[in-house]
Amino acid sequence: MTRYALAVDVGGTKMEAALIADDGTLVAGSRSRQPTGREATAESLDSAVAAIVAHALTLLPDDGELVGAGVGSAGPIDRDRGLIFPVNMPKADGYPLADAVRIAAAAVLGREIPVVFGHDGGALALAESWLGATSEARSSLSIVVSTGVGGGFVVNGAYIPGASGNAGHLGQVRREGGLTLEQIASGPASAAWAQQQGWAGATGEDLARDAAAGDAVARAAIERSAKAVGESLADAATLVDLDVVAIGGGFSRVAADYIDLVQQALVASAAHDYSRRARVVRSGLGDEGPLIGAAALVLR
Repeated sequence: MTRYALAVDVGGTKMEAALIADDGTLVAGSRSRQPTGREATAESLDSAVAAIVAHALTLLPDDGELVGAGVGSAGPIDRDRGLIFPVNMPKADGYPLADAVRIAAAAVLGREIPVVFGHDGGALALAESWLGATSEARSSLSIVVSTGVGGGFVVNGAYIPGASGNAGHLGQVRREGGLTLEQIASGPASAAWAQQQGWAGATGEDLARDAAAGDAVARAAIERSAKAVGESLADAATLVDLDVVAIGGGFSRVAADYIDLVQQALVASAAHDYSRRARVVRSGLGDEGPLIGAAALVLR
């Protein structure tokens, strides 16, 4: 009998759910999403969770075994209590996400299922180590560069959650001028910086289009993001002795050479030969990685 997990991934722009089989594949049609955003509240998140969980669970195969739910969320989080304190959703501070998923699943199934809760960056790291770009690595970091910036560590095949489940929260390390990496390198932050330089666009997609067309400011915003990410990764590689860093997230695809730019900045900034040897690669799982990782919290 195939084992399945309900996977839920909550970020600053959207939340998604799907059913994931024990080989890491998504059940066809089970994936759906709902918006989140800075105005998200406990009430709006309750409704969104109920919708995506119900959609996924209605497609559970008759011959399958649902072993539980894995939940990955933008943080910081309180893993023990199942609460989130998301930087990009201030009105949802303290939201009981794990309980919301448990309640939504029980409403469909008529019974409670186990819920395993973690930071979304850690879930991604687990997915990449299981099926993605860091599967052969001894010490790896996987990060997302999108609406926010976050990550997680896997060492010798084991996910390293840290004391509270927040290990790898790279987006909140400080960079130039006291700003966090997220305030410099995320998609919204990069677009806002470009606007301050006179650029007329609005989004990361606009930056990608205009940079490809030769707009110097749009290109500078992309290079600024990649440089900040690379410098932060150099610090992480020096501290944790990484051999591979996998990068995913929508903004990491803003330019074809974004990963190369990050690698160059890492090498230029790293303090030692061992940290300069850390390889930066693109995520091997694309936009399915966070969901696969959430499921892996249960299945692995």
